[in-house]
Amino acid sequence: MTDENSDVWVVQVDEVEAVEVAPGIRRRRLSTTEWASGWLYDFAPGAEWPEVDVHEGEERYYVVSGEFVDRGRRLGPGSYVVFAPGSRHQPRTDTGARMLGISILNR
Repeated sequence: MTDENSDVWVVQVDEVEAVEVAPGIRRRRLSTTEWASGWLYDFAPGAEWPEVDVHEGEERYYVVSGEFVDRGRRLGPGSYVVFAPGSRHQPRTDTGARMLGISILNR
């Protein structure tokens, strides 16, 4: 949904269709602009990203709920993670978790 000026996008994330992208991992694609794309991932307990994720551009995520294990660190609610271009990771969760992320697009 956008406002009448088309310079702001407002979305209720739980109303966005969730698509399973790997076993136990569901993604909701959020608004994308020429500068960045947004997404929300829900990981079921025991889920792990299926391969090492390599970033062309900067990627950021915020742990909304649950706990992720990423690059050897346990990240609970309120954790905000920034990955530099060229970095890599493979998040997993024992408990189940939700992350809200932004990928900065290289243009």
